[in-house]
Amino acid sequence: MSVRHWKKILIPYEQAVEELKVKFKAIRNELRELSEYSPIEFVTGRVKKVSSIIEKAQKYGVAEEEIEEKIEDIAGIRIMCQFVDDIYKVVELIEQRDGKDLKIEYVKDYIKNRKESGYRSYHMIIKYPIQTAFGHKEILAEIQIRTLAMNFWATIEHSINYKYKKNVPEPIKERLKKSAEAAHLLDREMWTIRDEVINAQKFFEAKSNTVSSIVNNIQLLKSIGQEQKAKSFREKFNKALGKGNIVELIELSDSIKQAVDRYKAFE
Repeated sequence: MSVRHWKKILIPYEQAVEELKVKFKAIRNELRELSEYSPIEFVTGRVKKVSSIIEKAQKYGVAEEEIEEKIEDIAGIRIMCQFVDDIYKVVELIEQRDGKDLKIEYVKDYIKNRKESGYRSYHMIIKYPIQTAFGHKEILAEIQIRTLAMNFWATIEHSINYKYKKNVPEPIKERLKKSAEAAHLLDREMWTIRDEVINAQKFFEAKSNTVSSIVNNIQLLKSIGQEQKAKSFREKFNKALGKGNIVELIELSDSIKQAVDRYKAFE
């Protein structure tokens, strides 16, 4: 295939990756804006390099004209979670979209059924519709959902496999298996303090959102000519922030919001 032909094939995949990243990040951001816990920690994505696509096609005997139909991970999205049970919450979120803005083809649960190497992750193969310059198109994409510990291990394993061209010496294989179990134990240990971690994060998000609202509304009071009122609220805010009392900050935020609404009504 020519360079131009490969570009024509891959541009829709690049578009799909960007759209899917935006959608999953939007879920995370919406929950955080509402001071709710998000099972999505962060999202990455990539389009497979041409050399990797060709290598995989040759390995599995896929003809050039069948590449888009049979190579399922040309577009790849990776969703990282803090805890193992978050992975299944993300799966539920994706299942709710099945038949709407994507279609789930099949799944591979390598968490409940880990690979011999020790690899753990949850894979979903989806069909994703996009509009291109040449019309409507549905492409295959792979979504991998992992904990941070699983992702760290998988990244190291991938690098070692690349170095040894998948002929990894047995001693290194054994050490990789042991480190995979260590990563699994870390996930289990973190799960035992899950509630504490989530409560701490929700507290931080609530405080951050409240502080942001206060600062914005004080600035708004100044912009509508209520500088003395803004100064008074600023002093109260500094004292409340120094105490770190979230209840006091929320009450102050409500008072400032009411003042803004009152003075704007007389503009």
